[in-house]
Amino acid sequence: MRIPVSRPRRLLALLSVGVLAAGVLTVNGIASAAIPPTPAGYTLTFSDDFTGAAWASPDTSKWQYATGHGYPGGAANWGTGEVENMTSANANAHLSGAGALGIKPLRDSAGNWTSARLESRRTDFAAPAGGKLKVDAVIQQPDVSGAAAAGYWPAFWMLGAAARGTGATGWPGIGEVDIMEDINGRSSVFNALHCGVSPGGPCNETTGLSSGEKACSGCQTGLHRYTLVYDRSVSPERLAWYLDGVNTLNLYSNQVDATTWNNALHHGFFLILNVAIGGGFPAAFGGGPTAATASGKPMLVDYVAVWTSP
Repeated sequence: MRIPVSRPRRLLALLSVGVLAAGVLTVNGIASAAIPPTPAGYTLTFSDDFTGAAWASPDTSKWQYATGHGYPGGAANWGTGEVENMTSANANAHLSGAGALGIKPLRDSAGNWTSARLESRRTDFAAPAGGKLKVDAVIQQPDVSGAAAAGYWPAFWMLGAAARGTGATGWPGIGEVDIMEDINGRSSVFNALHCGVSPGGPCNETTGLSSGEKACSGCQTGLHRYTLVYDRSVSPERLAWYLDGVNTLNLYSNQVDATTWNNALHHGFFLILNVAIGGGFPAAFGGGPTAATASGKPMLVDYVAVWTSP
């Protein structure tokens, strides 16, 4: 595997998620869970290394659960056709006890799926005028592929602050930035900006302005670093996505009209970590879930960090 940029080499030992007889997530090897050093010129504004006892809930001073099948007052099935019921149960989201967070979708005996969707309480993550925003996480996608992965949809992303408490009214104009998405265990990653109007519009909704599918070899079996940098110190402004330090997508403010860009990005965001099951995106690549889809394959999150540069 590629070593995530600027991470200690001891992270190579933190590669896989096991399940004890009781069902708790464990991380094999040494879990560093350390936040990387602050890049030159930046200030750390938020971080979580998910340190805590096994089975503990994530820090609820930093994270809140979005539960059910959609935001109150918002579109059903999270607006994307997902089938899972998001819960706040420890079975669906808990700390490993070794410096990681696991988000685990589960299917019951009746075929119903549950999972978890964690959102940052803060909604003010923004690039200051003339400055930069850097959002970073080290994640292992669910270790599942082939028919067993049908319908899996892990993601690390951001929604514009205006979505909070409004059922995401105004999407996609309020802005959505997808830092890591994978579907159906395809050993790949998608990056995207959603903006403008839907369907169609300047941002090609509902697809968004996307990287398309990028190969992500080993992303189901090892940790990889997913990074977004929004740079407002340059003209045109630039959004840049990275996988293990390798640039995978650039978007510039002059690719759309100024109103669309400003409405989508000149404000605060909140962070989201979730594993969905089913929906339009997996359906576009073969569909799911099916009877062959495996239950209980977690997404592992080593850390999340946000920096800003004035």
